[in-house]
Amino acid sequence: MTRPHDDPLRAGTLRTIVASALAVLAALALVAFAPGALADAAERISLAQARARGALAQPAGTDPGPPGDAFYTPPSPLPAGQPGDVVRARPAKAGPPTARSLADAWQVMYLSKNAQDQPIAETGTILVPKGADTASMPIVAMAPGTSGPAFRCAPSKMIDGGIFYEQAMLNELLKKKWAVAVPDYEGYHQNPTTTYITGHSEGHAVLDAVRAAQRLPEAKLSKDAKVLVHGYSQGGGAAMWAGELQPTYAPELNLQGISAGGVPGDIVSVALALDGSKAFGFLFYALIGLHNAYPDVKFDSVLNDAGKQARQQLEGDSCTLELLLDHQGKSVDDYFTNSPLGDSAWLTHAKENRLGSTAIKVPVYQYHSTTDEIVAYPQASRLRDKYCALGVKLTWKTWDGLSHITLVGRGNADALAFLSDRLNGVPATSNCPVTPPPTTPPPTTPPGASS
Repeated sequence: MTRPHDDPLRAGTLRTIVASALAVLAALALVAFAPGALADAAERISLAQARARGALAQPAGTDPGPPGDAFYTPPSPLPAGQPGDVVRARPAKAGPPTARSLADAWQVMYLSKNAQDQPIAETGTILVPKGADTASMPIVAMAPGTSGPAFRCAPSKMIDGGIFYEQAMLNELLKKKWAVAVPDYEGYHQNPTTTYITGHSEGHAVLDAVRAAQRLPEAKLSKDAKVLVHGYSQGGGAAMWAGELQPTYAPELNLQGISAGGVPGDIVSVALALDGSKAFGFLFYALIGLHNAYPDVKFDSVLNDAGKQARQQLEGDSCTLELLLDHQGKSVDDYFTNSPLGDSAWLTHAKENRLGSTAIKVPVYQYHSTTDEIVAYPQASRLRDKYCALGVKLTWKTWDGLSHITLVGRGNADALAFLSDRLNGVPATSNCPVTPPPTTPPPTTPPGASS
C-alpha cells in the first residue's frame, strides 16, 4: 500500500493544503488583533482557498510548487523542456481590489535562457481578463521597469501585494481585454542574482513569458494569439531586445508591435551620465547586474569597504525608491578601488548588450524625454537613428521638460493608442528623418565646345 508521504504528487498536494489552512488561520488571527482588517482577511482566505482548489484539481503536468517564497527557488536540476515551458504555477492577486475585479492571475515559473544561452528558470505573472473570450485574446508582454535588486522587489511579488508602481498601465491593458504576461526577469529568489540591464537575458525573459502564458493550462490562451510588447525604462530596453531577438529566438510568436519608452539602449553612455549624479544607485545596480550575468566582469575584487556595504544593502532590501534616495551624488570612486568601467570584460559585454545592430521586424513606437535625468536622451536618439537606418518602421516622440519618472505614467495613453492600432489593422507609419539623396552636379560643357 502506498502511503501519502511516499507519493511526491500527493505529498506536494498535502503540503499545499496545510499551507492554505495555515493562511486561513493567520487571516482569522489578523481579524482578532487588527481592527478594520476584515476585508483584507477575507481576501487572504479567498486566495488560500483558491490555491487549495488548484492543488486538488491541478492540470496534468503543472506543479503548484512549494508554498511561500520557496516557490521562487528553481528546482535543481532543472526539468527537461523548452523555453517557455511552465515549471510551476499558483493563483495570485492581480493587484489591488480594482485589478482583482478585472482579471484572474497566476504566479508562474517558466524555463528560459540567460545571456549566455544557458537554460534557467525564472518567474513572472500571467493575468487574464475576466469574462472575455480567451480563444481570440491578444497577449501583451509588459516588461516592467526598474524594480530593484532585493528579492522583495520582484514584480510578481509587487503585483500580488498591490504595490506595483506600473499598476495603472497594467489595469489599462486588462480593461482592453488583453491578457498580460509580466516577467520578473532573471534572478529573483531568496538569494537574488538579478541581471539588471542585461539585454539578452531580458529579451529572453519577455518572449518566454508570452510562451508561458500560452502554455499555462488555466489561462486557456491561444498559441496563435496576436502578441504585443510594451515597456518603459528597464522595460523599454527589454521590449526592444525582445523585438530584436524574436525572429530567431521565438519566430512562432505572432508579434504585431512594440512600444518602448525611456530606453537604455547603450549601457556605457547611460552609465557615464549617471556617475556622480543623484541617480547613481541605478549605475551601481547595473554594474551588479552585468557581473551577475557575466562572472568574468570584475566587481567584488575591486569593491572597497563602502562598496561592499552598499552591495549588501542593495541586494538585501533595496527597491526603486532606495536606489533613488540612498546613493545620491555618489560616484564609482566612492565604492571601488579601481573603476570597473574601464575593464575590458565589462566593455565587451556592455557592447554585446547594446541595442541597434539588428532590425526589428514589426512597427515600433519609441518615446523619450529630452530632459531625462536617469536614462540619457542622446543615446536614445542615436538608437532611433540606427533603427531608422535599418529600415525599422518607427514612430518617434519626444517630451520636453519631463523627468524620467514623470513620463512613466504620462506616456501611457500614446503607447496604448499605438498598440491598439496594431491590433485593429491600422497601417503603421514612420516619422524617421528622411535623408535627402546625394545631389549630382549638372554636367559642365568643356570650354570651346558647342552646346
